[in-house]
Amino acid sequence: MTTVDSGVAAPVELEVSGMTCAACAARVERKLNRLDGVHATVNYATERASVQLPATLTAEDAVATVRAAGYDARVHQAAADDATEHAATARDLRRRLVVAALLAFPLGNLSITLALVPNLRFPGWELLCVLLATPIVAYSALPFHRAALRNLRHGASSMDTLVSIGVLASFGWAVWAVFAGSAEPGYWLGIGATPAGADAIYLDVAAGVTTFLLAGRYFEYRSRRSAAGLLSALAGLSTKDVTLLGDAGEHTVPSAEVRVGDLVVVRPGGRIPVDGEVVTGESTIDVSAVTGEGVPVDVGPGDQVIGASVNCLGRIVVRATRVGAHTQLAQMSAMAERATQRKANVQRIADRICAVFVPAILVLATLTLAGWLVTGHELRDGFTAAIAVLIIACPCALGLATPTALMVGVGRGAQQGILIKGPEALEAARTVDTVVLDKTGTLTTGRMELVDSTGFDAVASADVLRWAGAVETASEHPIAAAIAKAAGAELPSVHQFRALVGAGATGVVEERTVLVGNPELMANEGVAVPERALDWLAETARTGATGVLVARDGVVIGGLAVRDTLRQAAVEAVARLHRLGLRTVLLSGDNMVTAHAVAEQLGIDEVLAEVQPVDKAQTVERLRAEGRRVAMVGDGINDAPALAGADLSMAMALGSDIAVQAADVVIVREELHAVPDAIMLANRTWRTIRGNLAWAFGYNVAAIPLAVFGLLNPLIAGAAMSLSSMLVVANSLRLRKSPN
Repeated sequence: MTTVDSGVAAPVELEVSGMTCAACAARVERKLNRLDGVHATVNYATERASVQLPATLTAEDAVATVRAAGYDARVHQAAADDATEHAATARDLRRRLVVAALLAFPLGNLSITLALVPNLRFPGWELLCVLLATPIVAYSALPFHRAALRNLRHGASSMDTLVSIGVLASFGWAVWAVFAGSAEPGYWLGIGATPAGADAIYLDVAAGVTTFLLAGRYFEYRSRRSAAGLLSALAGLSTKDVTLLGDAGEHTVPSAEVRVGDLVVVRPGGRIPVDGEVVTGESTIDVSAVTGEGVPVDVGPGDQVIGASVNCLGRIVVRATRVGAHTQLAQMSAMAERATQRKANVQRIADRICAVFVPAILVLATLTLAGWLVTGHELRDGFTAAIAVLIIACPCALGLATPTALMVGVGRGAQQGILIKGPEALEAARTVDTVVLDKTGTLTTGRMELVDSTGFDAVASADVLRWAGAVETASEHPIAAAIAKAAGAELPSVHQFRALVGAGATGVVEERTVLVGNPELMANEGVAVPERALDWLAETARTGATGVLVARDGVVIGGLAVRDTLRQAAVEAVARLHRLGLRTVLLSGDNMVTAHAVAEQLGIDEVLAEVQPVDKAQTVERLRAEGRRVAMVGDGINDAPALAGADLSMAMALGSDIAVQAADVVIVREELHAVPDAIMLANRTWRTIRGNLAWAFGYNVAAIPLAVFGLLNPLIAGAAMSLSSMLVVANSLRLRKSPN
């Protein structure tokens, strides 16, 4: 097991089986956290435990602890094995449900018919009813009994304890009545008074509750797996086999054998298996599955490609730069999985409630029975009320309220190219009122392009660009690259090239000395800058562009303006933030004139310019000190401290690794629409969590008193409890759809 310098081992992820409700998850979590130096989080919805172990313990120790608590566990297996196990669990639940339903239907009809029409009764009809109910109680309800017995052996209780007691008590009552010949009045559905002479035995509750609860558990299980499937779908984008290009030609190897530097062949229609750089070939690739961008991207030699993108047209050869767990897809999957394991504050509260809820309900059911007997009611009435209390109080919906919404929200975000690292981001998003946007690399692409060229004193602008482009082809500076690209390929050669750091470049083109750079370079080289050129530079700066002067043989002949290109749909993205009621702030190290020009183009409310990288964090802290709830969006290494200090931090995935690590939300797609999308998704997910919790708490608060006072039939209680859990899951699954 790998360890880090702190003496703490890497997190271990366990698959926990046998949990049937939130109380089970809370119990496993308590057991694990009692180990010295262990920090564990157990998620009932994903059936996973994320365990941070000290170097003195191993994964086997954690597994043994879970098993000692009465559950089973293993280290997380491959996705295929995981899917196989879940399919087997679903089949087992389905078989038990089918048996229960097939027997409960004739049992219910028989009981009702004979209760209402005594003349149709025949000798041994009660025994027939018992025989029909026995497979339901012994086989279909066995998962409830097993879990209850396991909890009993460990001195604990869970939802299954409530269900098992209710089913066995009603079945036992009926068997006792049949074989002991009890003269106690019969029970029929608990609705109103039993018809005179109707001696229907008390088996409909045992059969009906088991059927309802099994149906609820089966559909709940399938719904939870559907929610979790949004995350596993990310892993499904990876490829199993890869075609490599070597000295002996092409050959196919498993994806795990690909190494950095290998040449990977991707044919039309194939999925790119690694992050890398195109070496040969040109094509159009579909990146929507990874970044959420619907517009295909044209690529050629030198362009970067992302693993899991689809090659739409021509054959390309890609040199692998990141493979395996280091690819963007693998990191997205890992981050999404970790996010579902972390808990929001509201979920921690719900877990604490669940931990004490079941014992409290057992006590309440006992007091209910005693209260009915003490007040002079018949045993049958008190017994009915106590069973209803046991069944209606199962805290499944409470335990599912947060994790299912978080799972679906994180999965939906991944589909949109938005990676939410944990529930803290959701809680922060609901209170954000200010969005601080870094300029370079966030509002802009970080790629310069030529936006203007002009000639002075009758010199053609095309000639100015041609001379400057010839010099700049030898430079690697971003401004130089933009000028060279705009100048085209047919350029004269340059000799005696010299790059002047921070100022420009010079060289000899067609036996004439050409200078390209700022006014300071001209002055240092003894070139006079005319007033017209200075005016042009000032006007260029007011538009947010950077002006570059071009001199030939000591005379300024023109100027070129370059500007960092705005990201696609940046204006509309900022407008969407405003429609969400958020104030926008531009944070930039540029001069005030340039920053204001960009802010005016985008419609940004406030500008903070000439901010040094070391001061960005203090700027964010100052905004927070003013009472604002700040979301910071950045991409560079210098943004990391500011991201870490914001209430909600969002980083562009193509930025620095440090910025991505510091962020709560990682934006994978290369467009600013992802910023309002992320905030809207976080708000929708949070509203869903609150709605789920309100329903779960309100359901129990309203239903338990009805059961205590005998106003709730046990059959209806069982159906309502199952329906409550399914409603919570179904409400969470609504997040998979985009908002209107």
